[in-house]
Amino acid sequence: MRRWRPLAALAAAQFVMVLDQSVMNVSISTLVDDFDTTVPTIQAVITLYCLTMAMLMLTGAKIGDIVGRRRAFVAGLVVYGCGSAVTAVAQSVATLALGWSILEGVGAALVLPALVALVAGNFEGRERKAAFAVVGGVGGAGIAVGPILGGWATTTLTWRVVFLGEVVLVLLILLMTRTLADADRRGPVPRLDILGAVLSAAGLGTIVLGVLQSSTWGWVEPKDPPVEPFGFAPTLFVIAFGGMLLRAFAGWQRHREKGGRDPLVHLGLLGLPPLRAGVVGLLTQNLILMGVFFVIPLYLQLVLGLDALETGIRMLPASAAMFVTAAAGSWLSSRYPVRSIVRTGLVIAVVAVLVLLATVRPDLAGAVFALAMALLGVGMGLVVSQLGNVVQSSVDASGRSEAGGLQYTGCQLGSSLGVALVGAIVLAGLTGVFVSNVQADDRIAPEVSAQVGVAVESGVDFVATDRVRAAAQQAGLDRAAAEALVDDYQGAQIRSLKAGLLAAALLALASLAFTRELPHTAPSSAAIAAGP
Repeated sequence: MRRWRPLAALAAAQFVMVLDQSVMNVSISTLVDDFDTTVPTIQAVITLYCLTMAMLMLTGAKIGDIVGRRRAFVAGLVVYGCGSAVTAVAQSVATLALGWSILEGVGAALVLPALVALVAGNFEGRERKAAFAVVGGVGGAGIAVGPILGGWATTTLTWRVVFLGEVVLVLLILLMTRTLADADRRGPVPRLDILGAVLSAAGLGTIVLGVLQSSTWGWVEPKDPPVEPFGFAPTLFVIAFGGMLLRAFAGWQRHREKGGRDPLVHLGLLGLPPLRAGVVGLLTQNLILMGVFFVIPLYLQLVLGLDALETGIRMLPASAAMFVTAAAGSWLSSRYPVRSIVRTGLVIAVVAVLVLLATVRPDLAGAVFALAMALLGVGMGLVVSQLGNVVQSSVDASGRSEAGGLQYTGCQLGSSLGVALVGAIVLAGLTGVFVSNVQADDRIAPEVSAQVGVAVESGVDFVATDRVRAAAQQAGLDRAAAEALVDDYQGAQIRSLKAGLLAAALLALASLAFTRELPHTAPSSAAIAAGP
């Protein structure tokens, strides 16, 4: 038992890191009401949380190399705990973003790369594979508990209770860290590449900003942008500028390496096929999962009218199945090739999302919906159970912190892009389909249809149909026209949600092409005994 005590601290930290993300997903409508804001604003706050981690993960990994992984782990927990405390008392969207998106994101960027390096440093052979499976399984438990805990707290108390609980958990983990041995660090202490940190953060942030704003700005034809370069929407220009910043970052890293100076990350690590495939796999897995987990609460709460607790219960099959499947990852990888496991997971995820797409309708298809959510959890669990160990087993002790930085950069970039991209597809689709429905509806007078087109030119918010009915009646429409407008809006909601899910399914299908570099040989008895 003493041998496994360090794993308790590491697994608990992983649990805390994923808990509040799933809490926020089921609390979207409550947050909109509490802060008197809109769904796109909460979408931006969720995206910013993931994006802050993605932008700073490589920097956090390098700081771990400089000060030691255990110190970085502890410092990150302290910052994260402070962020949770600020979030718990937030009275405005700006304070919510500061506590949750910024402070917690910065803390997680220090904790997570150190966490994977500490797992690899405290365990060897079969124990390491089992430890990574446990950490992955506990991460799945956080996703499983989050919707139920968040739904219960939001419905019966307040979502703030979860963040107060996180402060207590962080304090307990800090007490447990004395059992942790620091991960082995070889060679001289590196120096932080400040310019590289700025370029990488700015590049990733700019790309995600462009994707996030696409529903407001438009992709090509401008909708409501602040500027119109050459008469086009600025979205693609912003994304291209982010790509240029990342290209400059890569060039700067090569320049530092040639000059004998420490880069922020040795890009040669991405030349290792298993590591590269593992990072890309984690990016796509999180993109798909967070995209779906953004769409489903909108459907359950704003279309069906369920509260946060009911939403958490409906999402439980996915979370529970992901937890169980991820926990079985070590057993599976000792019997089957990693590539086969991951591909099976992605295929199951595609099927699950397509079934979900078929169940999105004005009334809940309970049993089929639950089955689809469970299949999604199985598919995602199979993927996530393998890739962390693949990434860390691709490098030696000296490269584990950087590999962890790349690993979690991929995870959080995927999460932020999932919320931003799928959310943008849903919101843009809502506007377009709603206008088309109104224009084609014979129950609505042409002059009213024209007024609706002008009113929603800059976009439509995703709200409950009761608010649409109230707004129509307030505008002076008769009862028949108001009900027609509500019907058209609800139809647009369903179509836009289906478009978001279809995009997630297509992304899962496309990600199969990036699995060919994963380990694809069946493990031998000797390999199983020796471990990675």
